[in-house]
Amino acid sequence: MSTSNHASARETTEGTVYTVTGGDWDEIVQSAARADDERIVVNMGPQHPSTHGVLRLILEIDGETVTEARCGIGYLHTGIEKNLEYRNWTQGTTFVTRMDYLTPFFNETAYCLGVEKLLGITDQIPDRATAIRVLLMELNRLSSHLVCIATGGMELGATTIMIYGFRDRELILDVFELITGLRMNHAFIRPGGLAQDLPPGAVDQLRDFVKTMKKNLPEYDKLATGNPIFKARMQDVGYLDLTGCMALGATGPVLRSAGLPHDLRKTDPYCGYENYEFDVPTTESCDSYGRFLIRLEEMRQSLRIVEQCLDRLEPGPVMVADKKIAWPAQLAMGPDGLGNSLDHIKQIMGTSMESLIHHFKLVTEGFRVPAGQAYAAVESPKGELGVHLVSDGGTRPYRVHFRDPSFTNLQAMAAMCEGGQIADVIVAVASIDPVMGGVDR
Repeated sequence: MSTSNHASARETTEGTVYTVTGGDWDEIVQSAARADDERIVVNMGPQHPSTHGVLRLILEIDGETVTEARCGIGYLHTGIEKNLEYRNWTQGTTFVTRMDYLTPFFNETAYCLGVEKLLGITDQIPDRATAIRVLLMELNRLSSHLVCIATGGMELGATTIMIYGFRDRELILDVFELITGLRMNHAFIRPGGLAQDLPPGAVDQLRDFVKTMKKNLPEYDKLATGNPIFKARMQDVGYLDLTGCMALGATGPVLRSAGLPHDLRKTDPYCGYENYEFDVPTTESCDSYGRFLIRLEEMRQSLRIVEQCLDRLEPGPVMVADKKIAWPAQLAMGPDGLGNSLDHIKQIMGTSMESLIHHFKLVTEGFRVPAGQAYAAVESPKGELGVHLVSDGGTRPYRVHFRDPSFTNLQAMAAMCEGGQIADVIVAVASIDPVMGGVDR
């Protein structure tokens, strides 16, 4: 029998194997310390519930400390940007609404603003259509922030916040269903305006919702804002200062938590946002807790904007007057659900051969967009959502590329997490609020 503490090494397919055969425990501990192989690489995800979807985090850890953090993306790749090249300009809204599936109206609006810029009809969009776009986007900002706060709370063990968040989001999804017929993936905002006008009773239901939401919002304050456990878990976690945000291109609540009040609704207004009164909340904390407070205050500001939208809704059309662009969408509720109005179809088919031909060409082929390129950007709940459209003069886009804030902000993950605890990775990722549908596209 060997007199040393280890039997002789033997090579296996798993590598070198040593068999401990006895000896002094302190000696074994010292030799393990000298070996310095405490560094472990672990995968968090892509199934992990704390990774906000199919995100893979590759973490190198030394004990409980994260020494290196990387993101593995692409597990939800849909090819939406490529698919847009094979559909006409109006059909494109059906694709883009599915990218960041928590903020469908922002995807649709950014895309349609870009198409309208290429067509040169930005100033011809009816006021009612623009006001309804703003209304839907602000409701969508509320629902997106509620999901962020709800899932973020759940990941910290604050399940009551999760229940409250999804309870209130359900009220917004009910409103979306009333207005568009769908809870998500609406394709309701179209180049030139909207698919249809607000249905009867929508304004009253929206006013009731605003009242309910104003009553419910203080509950989040009571539950979390001053809660010492919640604060201890989030303060100084996911730290990223203004220099880091600027270097990484971070926008939205991540940037505003570093003290910069950058919001495209104020700095580069679109859809008439310059005519609405609201504030851009900021904090100087640069951490996850600051981002939570910002989202909470943004929800209050969104309710302010929704009220202003309801007050300024004037009767009028919701689609551009140019019949060469306006999608013929006089919709009605029939026995088979929402579809084209039978009266509209009868009128087209019975009164004018030219209008029937035009209807057919517009639906099957689509309108032509002058050759050129345009960039349009909106302030989504996660940050700057931009779309770069290129047209070759045809009925389909030549190229569409989205600058999705989830993708850009996810770069900050390593800067926020390295040097911190492994448990804090979950808090940092939750404070970025990435949605993988927008990251992978």
